[in-house]
Amino acid sequence: MMSENKDYVTLPEENGSIHISEEVIAAIAVGAVREVEGIAGMMTGMGGSVTDLVNKKSAQKGTRGVKIDMTNDALKLDLYVMVQYGVGIPEVAENAQKAVISAVEAMTGCSVESVNIHVGGVTIA
Repeated sequence: MMSENKDYVTLPEENGSIHISEEVIAAIAVGAVREVEGIAGMMTGMGGSVTDLVNKKSAQKGTRGVKIDMTNDALKLDLYVMVQYGVGIPEVAENAQKAVISAVEAMTGCSVESVNIHVGGVTIA
């Protein structure tokens, strides 16, 4: 059973608790999504309403483009990305979801309930 404590996700264990910073989880998610073919990068210059959706605390810590919420003992992640021109967005987004879920669960032991991919831009190389 996990609970969120400020900027940390806590995993109670037999010999004590493990506290994983949300910043670490965001960094793992960003690393995984950037490896996906067709992803051009994270949204860093978001404006208007998209900025309001992004966790401002995380944006200040260098994990801009990722929002993390704890729901029902599992993580819900929102990633704001740019894709390369000409790629199939649904396929790239699905691959990004799978990559993030796999990396976050493997590296943290936290369950991931959902990964929402928000495509906010296209890059033309």
